[in-house]
Amino acid sequence: MSQSLIFDMDGTLFQTDKILELSLDDTFAYLRSKSEWNTDTPIDKYREIMGAPLPKVWETLLPDHSRKVREEVDSYFLERLVENIRNGNGSLYPNVKEIFRYLKENNCSIYIASNGLVEYLKAIVKYYNLDHWVTETFSIQQIDSLNKSDLVQSIIKKYDITKGAVIGDRLSDINAAKDNGLVSIGCNFDFAQEAELSQANFVIDDLIELQTLLPNISG
Repeated sequence: MSQSLIFDMDGTLFQTDKILELSLDDTFAYLRSKSEWNTDTPIDKYREIMGAPLPKVWETLLPDHSRKVREEVDSYFLERLVENIRNGNGSLYPNVKEIFRYLKENNCSIYIASNGLVEYLKAIVKYYNLDHWVTETFSIQQIDSLNKSDLVQSIIKKYDITKGAVIGDRLSDINAAKDNGLVSIGCNFDFAQEAELSQANFVIDDLIELQTLLPNISG
């Protein structure tokens, strides 16, 4: 059952919502303190675009603000996310370590491909000791196009992957699999949308389901 499994991070391995509201509230409180925002934190609007690269997030949430302000907000938000991770306010989804252990025992290679920023991903991997199982973690920051399909392609090229799957909760993960000739496995978790999941080859409700699903996949 030798396979290469490429996992998304937010909404797939890491329960981002545990620190999302905290960090976003902190960020917009910061904006309010600078008289750059005067209403409530747009948490619902952010949830709608969850999984998009952060530059695109700030373009959506702060369409009338300058690039300088967006870059400042991006930096501050990252600081708050990392601090909340280090303080133990986040959480992995159920059975992440269990399925990683199972996959490694069955000769599978594990990678992470995320729209999250490098420092953010490092904080999660370090806090939860994921590098015990994960070969390498890749950030969208490493790709000029900010395209998940291109990020997955870079992993495939680096590790000469010919067979495997992309596991994630959003359409960008499903398309990244399809665009690169891999199997797509949709995660029906917090931020997932039914219309997007319907385009995946398989859909799971818990990561532990990969134990029975993977032997039936021909990548």
